[in-house]
Amino acid sequence: QVQLVESGGGLVQPGGSLRLSCAASTSIFTISVTGWYRRAPGKQRELVASISSGGNTNYADSVKGRFTISRDGAKKSVYLQMNSLKPEDTAVYYCKANVGTYVYWGQGTQVTVSS
Repeated sequence: QVQLVESGGGLVQPGGSLRLSCAASTSIFTISVTGWYRRAPGKQRELVASISSGGNTNYADSVKGRFTISRDGAKKSVYLQMNSLKPEDTAVYYCKANVGTYVYWGQGTQVTVSS
């Protein structure tokens, strides 16, 4: 069993920045892929960014150049740095971890981009 705890969400004005954190209860290097997903009101959950145990990253086209996923093995954490935020980035952001054949989700953190 792997627990994931997200933090760092909040209310920010358009053009602002936020940094989300996902703290895992196990070494992140045992996790094959860690991803950030989001679900906006009335929409399906979508992949925002992911990072593999080997450090390969992947981003949704809508966030390329604005968001950066990174990790800190010592802190067992994965981060999502979000810059130049837009109102359409408003959503609940979830951390997801693939460990072997198992998939684990965090509880989510709300990000609201509004003036």
